[in-house]
Amino acid sequence: MNYAQIIREIGRGAHGAHELGIEEAQRLFAAMLDGGVPELELGGILLAMRMKTESVNELTGFGQALSERVHRLLPPTDAVRPVVLPSYNGARRQPNLVPLVALALQRIGVPVLVHGSLEGNGRIATAYILRELGIMPCATLAQAQRSLNEGRVTFVPTAVLSPGIAQLLGMRARLGVRNSAHTIVKLMDPFDGNALRVVALTHPDYLLKVGEVLQRTRGAALLMKGTEGEPYAALRRRPSMVLYQGGRHEVLFEQERMPDEAPSFAPQDLEAAATARYVHSAIDGALPIPLPVVNQIACCLYGCGYADDLNQAKAIAAVQTRSMAA
Repeated sequence: MNYAQIIREIGRGAHGAHELGIEEAQRLFAAMLDGGVPELELGGILLAMRMKTESVNELTGFGQALSERVHRLLPPTDAVRPVVLPSYNGARRQPNLVPLVALALQRIGVPVLVHGSLEGNGRIATAYILRELGIMPCATLAQAQRSLNEGRVTFVPTAVLSPGIAQLLGMRARLGVRNSAHTIVKLMDPFDGNALRVVALTHPDYLLKVGEVLQRTRGAALLMKGTEGEPYAALRRRPSMVLYQGGRHEVLFEQERMPDEAPSFAPQDLEAAATARYVHSAIDGALPIPLPVVNQIACCLYGCGYADDLNQAKAIAAVQTRSMAA
């Protein structure tokens, strides 16, 4: 590939740049994942894409390239699709409740795979909280498969599933900014289309673009605005939650501000050990699970096939989480 020509096309800023077609974007990202792009050109491409922002065609091509390079796992059951929670942002101002979502679904009987970074880069990573809860990262695919088959919440570091995208994510430390890999990794499906991904993004523009990608690719995903980018519903303002599958989409919950009695957390409560204690108490029923999280659990139960419709999923979530309403 002519990387200088690609940089000329995409490196003209948000208004002057040209977008790549799906096939060209797929070839480019494949080369990036395979380590085939020289270091200087790779940095230029990543920065140019960040300045321009990716188009729907580019995100589609990038996603296809990643899909071809993800190590596969088998769903542990034919009846219910696993729920995949990509966790890459970490918590800074809000508690990181990804482990709460994961453990609540696991208690109900849904297979759960969390993939993400082992480091928080100054934030409270999901890996830290899972460790406090006794859930250690899987070092190999075989270990991950055993964990899934045994019905446990399974945490897999990114590099185990796709070394190439782990390398691209690591470029942030050198370039100082995020890149396309931070969006695309949230679309990763180790189950080759047989899972429900919870795709949580921050910026409204990316929610629209990724929604179109999900519609095109016909994969199953729950798309929502993440809390600080993490895949769980904010406690004070429940995000819109949209289910994509088979090329269609369905709004399951609209965005809504929650009542004032939503739980509040002091800064010291955000640390990994304190968050783990809260998660443990909420799972055991000693503390209530926030309503937006219960709503999200209901969406996952419906989207993964555990429940036949959303109303049934709401009822199951309400009972299983000891909530008055879902």
